Amino acid sequence: MVSLEKEALVIPKVSELMISSEKVAHVQVGNPLEHALLVLVKTGYSSIPVLDPTFKFKGVISKSKILEETLGIEEFELNRLSDIQVKEVMDKDFPYLHHEDSMIDALHKLIDFPFVCVIDDDGEFDGIVTRRTILKQFSKHYHETFKWV
Repeated sequence: MVSLEKEALVIPKVSELMISSEKVAHVQVGNPLEHALLVLVKTGYSSIPVLDPTFKFKGVISKSKILEETLGIEEFELNRLSDIQVKEVMDKDFPYLHHEDSMIDALHKLIDFPFVCVIDDDGEFDGIVTRRTILKQFSKHYHETFKWV
């Protein structure tokens, strides 16, 4: 919770704002794109984290990446979905956070992404922080500080 004391702004840590990994849909690097697309469609998300077999964060897969990969010259080649693994298509250049990072660190990374993954010191996936969570914190702080409704 963001709170304003007379002289100090208390800024929460990522660990206080994150959604735990148990509640986050994900796929593994060796899964076929067919599986990833099913997870994305069933959950309604546009992108999800990709983990290796030891639950280390490796990147993110999105509907748009999958569709780009299956777009042929004249049509979508959906029959290719089962032949391509997630690791061949996933976005590997995706920001991440650590538990002790601040909400401000998260804010900077969330400008261009709807969520950012949280990892531990060994690279293991622990959860996500969403843009929505950060915006709610700022809104709450703003209304508490200025007493506006």
